[in-house]
Amino acid sequence: MGASEAGLCWLCSRPLGRKVQQHHVVPKAKKGRETVPVHPICHRAIHANFTNAELVRAGGAREPLLANAELVRFLGWIADKPPDFHAPTQRPKRA
Repeated sequence: MGASEAGLCWLCSRPLGRKVQQHHVVPKAKKGRETVPVHPICHRAIHANFTNAELVRAGGAREPLLANAELVRFLGWIADKPPDFHAPTQRPKRA
């Protein structure tokens, strides 16, 4: 059973709360149709760390995203937060 089927966030695997967003695993701007449920904070973290082109290259898979050190750090930080936790998301500085 996948994370979305079990009521879990596609990115962090924590239980979903009252607010749920649908993330296009391949961006809608790039003709993506499949969506997965994510927390709003997780959705912002994805888009803060990846361009649409990078998400297309990931092919809709979660595993390539987990190679990003900033995202891994975010997932470690968010792991023990409640489902409806909210905090500002900062974009990492790109070189």
